[in-house]
Amino acid sequence: MVNPTEPSETGYSEPDFWRKLNQFAILAGRNVVEKALTLYYAAQRPETPLWAKMVIYSSLAYFVLPTDALPDFMPFVGYTDDLGTIASALVTVAMSITPEVKATARQQVQAWFGDETVSSEHPQPGDTMREIPIE
Repeated sequence: MVNPTEPSETGYSEPDFWRKLNQFAILAGRNVVEKALTLYYAAQRPETPLWAKMVIYSSLAYFVLPTDALPDFMPFVGYTDDLGTIASALVTVAMSITPEVKATARQQVQAWFGDETVSSEHPQPGDTMREIPIE
């Protein structure tokens, strides 16, 4: 089996996942990032079945890889295919996503994006661009 923490030319790797989030979190938006993190944290649980981990890593590989159906740099639509792939994976592995996994992903997104009551998916006039430090 492929080690998800090792870099891969053709699929998912943990370093590529964190690099993509670091570079494109603002552009991808809070929704995509939270769902990707939910999958990531679900895959980290030893209780998650192997088949579910394979679905998760396949979805995250699509998110990480630079070539996909809609290039990520396209305004307004660049991450819709990524979100669709991630959403499909979430539905498929829903039984492996615990409230703790959801809470961990939500907390991480709040740490990066700030309080969700103030944030917006799209920049507003006068908004300043801010960097999201992802470690």
